[in-house]
Amino acid sequence: MLNHITIRNFAIVDTLSLDLQAGMSVLTGETGAGKSILLDALNLALGDRADSGNIRHDAERAEISVQFSIKDNSAAQQWLTEQALDQDNECLIRRVISREGRSKGFINGSPVPMQSLRDIGEMLVDIHGQHEHQSLLKRDIQRQLVDDYAGNQDILLAIKNLYREWQQKHTALEQLKKSASERESRRELLQYQVQELENLELTQAELVELPDEQARLANAEKLRSTVQTSLYELYDAEQSSTHQALSQITRSLEDLLDYDPKLKDIVVMLDNAAIQIQEAGSDLRNYLDTIELDPERLTWIEERIGVIHELSRKHHVAPETLPDLLTELSTELLNLNDADHNLDTLEQELQALEQQYHDLSRQLGERRAKAAKKLDKSVTDTIRELGMPSISFTIQLERKDNNDINIHGHETIEFMISPNPGQPQKPLRKIASGGELSRISLAIQTVLADTTHIPTLIYDEVDSGIGGPTAEVVGRKLHVLGERCQVLCVTHLAQVASQAHHHLLVSKQASNNTTTSQMQTLDEEQRILETARMLGGIDITKQSLSHAREMIERGQQPKKKQTKKSRKSA
Repeated sequence: MLNHITIRNFAIVDTLSLDLQAGMSVLTGETGAGKSILLDALNLALGDRADSGNIRHDAERAEISVQFSIKDNSAAQQWLTEQALDQDNECLIRRVISREGRSKGFINGSPVPMQSLRDIGEMLVDIHGQHEHQSLLKRDIQRQLVDDYAGNQDILLAIKNLYREWQQKHTALEQLKKSASERESRRELLQYQVQELENLELTQAELVELPDEQARLANAEKLRSTVQTSLYELYDAEQSSTHQALSQITRSLEDLLDYDPKLKDIVVMLDNAAIQIQEAGSDLRNYLDTIELDPERLTWIEERIGVIHELSRKHHVAPETLPDLLTELSTELLNLNDADHNLDTLEQELQALEQQYHDLSRQLGERRAKAAKKLDKSVTDTIRELGMPSISFTIQLERKDNNDINIHGHETIEFMISPNPGQPQKPLRKIASGGELSRISLAIQTVLADTTHIPTLIYDEVDSGIGGPTAEVVGRKLHVLGERCQVLCVTHLAQVASQAHHHLLVSKQASNNTTTSQMQTLDEEQRILETARMLGGIDITKQSLSHAREMIERGQQPKKKQTKKSRKSA
């Protein structure tokens, strides 16, 4: 859900900080007040092409920040996690454009390319009108909506798992079907490589131990010399060892204890130090006995390390992965040695998987066809309620090649529209009118509201060219949709605005040769005044105020599901 948007120096907006809530919110205002600025800014935040002409005339850059809550949006959560951009069920998107034409995008504080803004935007917001981000126009989304409406999740998961298993076995079969000479050539190479790695007998422990032992042997003389010198100076020098000097100091201080007992703690510490020096000397003497000068062992280790690195370069892997490589090559060799048997087995398994896949896909197709038939009628009825009585809506299911196996089943799905009786149907994505497309999208979203995956829906020009009873129906549909997800609608009709859960007013202010656009959330009385203005124009009368109050009260009443009879009367 879209929680907050901040706009700075964009178009005629100086600074705008706006909190948004769940439910249906409308944006109203006089013509030219800047109602579309919020949507333009949101589009820019979601990856639209930047235009330095949109920067406020007295500023060097424009900035838009939008904050979304994604705790109930699993698709967005998964995408952010995969991109290492996740942050406490929140998605903060920021876009900055400069006067020089430079543009930067950020998600949760990290810089990202514009495509990333577009990708995440499609999971967060659907903007209907003359804008992008209309996921409903994408055939993949249309297929997903039909499957969600039909409750096909379980059968789709089964098909997905079958497809993946089939894909793995198909790849393995294709490898086995290579020519016999290729297999033989590969087998010979593998036998040589496996033998070479087996002869190496390399272990992970040895990879750690060899460099340490090589370092000790290569520096054995230095270790011996340094340890001997340290032992002599620390303990063995008869007249000047550190231990002897410390002992003398301790005895001298002990003689002073009768004069000042405060020196006792110091004497104790010096005694302890002497004991530790004695122990250190003993440990150094023992360590000295372990130092070996073994040139032959050193030569063997260096040669062994050289062989290991040579093999790692030969196979283009890190030395520590050579044991894993041996396992991998041995497995491949085993499969090649058993190629004929595996070939027959894989062919039989593939046939069984293909049969299961086609059986499940036929069941899926039947369920899709049944759901599509119901959707055709429901969406067509809803579209006609919205002031387009001649339009008919159909979901076209086109069967692919029977031999085609993919993760989505046998059919391609396309939402089709016939503008008028007798006219051929056209794909929804080819509808040109923004207002018409917006209302069609509203009808589809209303029917599919319980299964929509996009948490925030924005409608621009949804009431273009309509009024009266049809406008009231549009408002009712948006209100019902707002009960299930967040809806933001730009409107100029009181019949639509009165049914919103929240009302935002856009106004334009001019002072000191500067024009700014402002936006505020209206309270109950302010909302009545704005609705009255939308009804009656400049002169607001008692009658228009009373009418506005009545419309808002009626618009906030629970919406009942319409019967066929009430739809006809509408």
